Amino acid sequence: MLNDINTIFRMCENNNLISPHNLEIPTFVPRLRLGVLASGKGSNLKALIRLTKSELEADIKCLIVNNAQAGAIDIAKKNNIDCSILNHNNYKSREELDEDIINIFLKYNIEIIVMAGWMRIVTPVLINKFKNRIINIHPSLLPSFKGANAVSKTLEHKVKITGCTAHIVEEEIDSGEILIQAALRVNENDNEQSLLKRIQLIEHQILYKGIAIAGSRLRINY
Repeated sequence: MLNDINTIFRMCENNNLISPHNLEIPTFVPRLRLGVLASGKGSNLKALIRLTKSELEADIKCLIVNNAQAGAIDIAKKNNIDCSILNHNNYKSREELDEDIINIFLKYNIEIIVMAGWMRIVTPVLINKFKNRIINIHPSLLPSFKGANAVSKTLEHKVKITGCTAHIVEEEIDSGEILIQAALRVNENDNEQSLLKRIQLIEHQILYKGIAIAGSRLRINY
């Protein structure tokens, strides 16, 4: 048993404990049409753009942000991706915001929605319109540490192994079907910033694979 645990630790240290492992990325003809929701710097968006040019046959057709200062906006502009800014403070309800999000995604005939650091709770209005077609990336091994502050909770509870999860979005926060996970070892000297940085690196490794899984199911059901 101890040898098994040590093996897991070594794999996590190398950032190569991903499940499902050796996932074969399907061919998408025509290419998948993606819409992205983001609120922050856009590191996952940047990685996803790069991977759609090499690993995943998909095109990011549009970006929606709720923060006019989001770094994701500049990334979209540099890559000729249409961007819409929907300030959530200008809406009377979450449902009203989601209606506008739906209208934009329908305009671009979006197949899969990717939450890449989207810091707003979405409602059944959006979830039901794109059932099983909204993907989120979360910085923990769900079902552990759902919701906000997952990395700080990881450190607070002195967890030894953490990671990230790509999952289907459902009404209950971070409770949808898990598509793929990646794990890494928590170092003794980790703080919230250093751990988050390492988690984000493996988020980039699995997000596009989660999209591929959801996209292949969608195309089969067409």
